[in-house]
Amino acid sequence: MSTTKETKEVTKILDFLNNIGINVIEKQLQNDTFLPGLALSAEGIEIDFDKLLYPGDILHEAGHIAVTTKEQRNLIGTNEMPEEWPTQGDEIATMLWSFLASEHLNLPIDFVFHPNGYKNQSEWLIENYSKGNYIGLPLLEWMGLASKETSDTNNSLPKMVKWLRD
Repeated sequence: MSTTKETKEVTKILDFLNNIGINVIEKQLQNDTFLPGLALSAEGIEIDFDKLLYPGDILHEAGHIAVTTKEQRNLIGTNEMPEEWPTQGDEIATMLWSFLASEHLNLPIDFVFHPNGYKNQSEWLIENYSKGNYIGLPLLEWMGLASKETSDTNNSLPKMVKWLRD
């Protein structure tokens, strides 16, 4: 078993995902996944801990599941899922969702927004989120996941109403 699974950050993430209803399946994956060691399916997030390079990517992939409607979540990884999934709007909402989840879990922002991801825009995202420019907030509000009200624990963050879209 890889030591990646045993880190306190990964344990926090896996416990959080279990609590909000996102299933994690540990399995051996092929080398052709979009992100090393991660794949999405109708069952949840598939993780190959031996191939996982950036554990923070687990939260980003969870965000894709979270912002997808319940009906479409059942189609992830099948030929029935629309080819344009995830849309650019979904991607924007996913990035904010993963930022808010990382804040909720008290993880360093660069744990999720690492320099080797986000099409070389991780610094830009970190800068914007750190300054309170929550790119994607209107989408998360429209999806019924977040509110402009501030969170109970951090008076500057948007409040998450729920973590999974209906």
